[in-house]
Amino acid sequence: MRKKTAARRIITPDPKFNDVLVAKFINSVLKDGKKHLARKIVYDAFDMAESRSKHTGLEIFKKAVQNVKPVLEIRARRVGGATYQIPTEVRSDRSIALAIRWIIGYASERKDKSMSAKLAAEFLAASNNEGSAVKKKEDTHKMAEANKAFAHFKF
Repeated sequence: MRKKTAARRIITPDPKFNDVLVAKFINSVLKDGKKHLARKIVYDAFDMAESRSKHTGLEIFKKAVQNVKPVLEIRARRVGGATYQIPTEVRSDRSIALAIRWIIGYASERKDKSMSAKLAAEFLAASNNEGSAVKKKEDTHKMAEANKAFAHFKF
């Protein structure tokens, strides 16, 4: 190995729910260092999701992340001039990061008034196993399944 691996940073749980996953999500929503605004957006999204469902906002959020987390992904690998798409298992921390990224990405593409309304709609859709973020996970799994033949080229 050439370089040292980066030390994992310990993320402090968010103040309201005392949850590390929520803190990670807030950090991903964060823009221009305005954490207070990011927290407000996420907490408002939880409240909106809670008002539209019979579960708590935190439960809906956790279910949404659980439903969007990918198990397999595709990695490109060059073998003798040809590039193969190799299905690989996703590490748990990376699967959570991908789920968060996909939820935020597809929520921002929605046609709602505010970002919190968009996030709430995406949380509800993902917790019911529908919506764009879940579709992205399923597409990723389909691609991995289709390229199963190249699994023997694994790193």
